[in-house]
Amino acid sequence: MTSAGASVSSPARSSIVAVILLNIFFWSAVPVVTFLFLLIGIPYVSSFLLVTRSRRKTKWVIRRSISNYGTAVLRCAWPWVRVDYVDYSPDDAPPFVFVSNHRSSSDAFLMACLPYECIQVLNNWPSKLPVVGPVSKLAEYLQIRKMTSEAFMIAGMRLLAKGVSIITFPEGTRSGSRRLGPFHGSAFRLAQQAGANIVPLAISGNENIPKRGSIILHPGRIVVAKLPAVRPGQIQDLNAYKLKNLVRDRIRQHLDSQI
Repeated sequence: MTSAGASVSSPARSSIVAVILLNIFFWSAVPVVTFLFLLIGIPYVSSFLLVTRSRRKTKWVIRRSISNYGTAVLRCAWPWVRVDYVDYSPDDAPPFVFVSNHRSSSDAFLMACLPYECIQVLNNWPSKLPVVGPVSKLAEYLQIRKMTSEAFMIAGMRLLAKGVSIITFPEGTRSGSRRLGPFHGSAFRLAQQAGANIVPLAISGNENIPKRGSIILHPGRIVVAKLPAVRPGQIQDLNAYKLKNLVRDRIRQHLDSQI
């Protein structure tokens, strides 16, 4: 009896230990990483602007620095959390309007997997955070709740015209589960007006990294899948409602195939 009980409880104890180690290491490392990026990044970006006198190149440096920071944060969870990026259509050329499902607060950091110059469309709460707010504003992230529809379209089209891809989470808020919520239409109207490729992103495995309403991370494997683009010629006869459902169905079908 003792031997059987030990064999049953041992995996549970191992899992608890992994959760504890992951959270101790992650939440100890992230503040250090954040401090170092600010310490190095602020003078670096300022010096770059002074030397080049190019606001466009400086914006690129800021956006790539944010991506590098996201990568560093993801590394803080290794080896308990592993992130795989799978590109099902590597020959597609940017800029893109990325459309992603939204399961966890970690989704924004997972966008560091994308090897492109990108900005994100933000909800209200991230823009209020002490570091995220000012930095995202410098990078020209779009705070959609604070913009009129017309202002969003103008800003989005200007960024796409410069070759900057736009990452959107059209569910609006993270689901906290494997359920895929309804999509809002703003990103799809933008892509149609700009004549941009829409690229679906399917994120799986991070429902508990962390759970909605919690800061506790759990070990796991996260996959960010970049699906083939939906091209302007394929959507010219669709309205925004039909288009968003088309893209949503592609993401859902991919996620269902991974179960």
